[in-house]
Amino acid sequence: MMPFGLPRRTVTNSMVLLIACSLLACGGPWRDKYFKKGVDRLTQEEITEKMGPPHTAKTPALGGDTVWTYRVPLTDKELNPMDLSGLTNAANQAASLIGKAGADGPKPTLYCYRYTLTFNEQKILKHWKRDECVPGTRDLLTADH
Repeated sequence: MMPFGLPRRTVTNSMVLLIACSLLACGGPWRDKYFKKGVDRLTQEEITEKMGPPHTAKTPALGGDTVWTYRVPLTDKELNPMDLSGLTNAANQAASLIGKAGADGPKPTLYCYRYTLTFNEQKILKHWKRDECVPGTRDLLTADH
């Protein structure tokens, strides 16, 4: 028995549920939030510090906008945080943190996404977008589910 008369299992299950709900509340890939909040504010240097060098960078010789791209693997849980199947995955991840789950469970499917960042001539983020590296891949892979 734990304090307040609660069995240890109830406390552990409650902690796992709390951690899982916290993970779900984050909602969406962190990069989306980072770039959304960073429009008209983030510099190329700040983004490089956070993301590393871009996979491609195109700077026009005669001035104008610079375009960077990053290729990033994302899971279903990151792409659709409100999907309730993510709750099971989050609970399993939380349980594994406290040593209660096996590491041999199914691995999440990774999808390739491309972030395209456009900077003005002052090297400030002007706008951004996220697209699949190969359009339709995720729909094709999840069609049977």
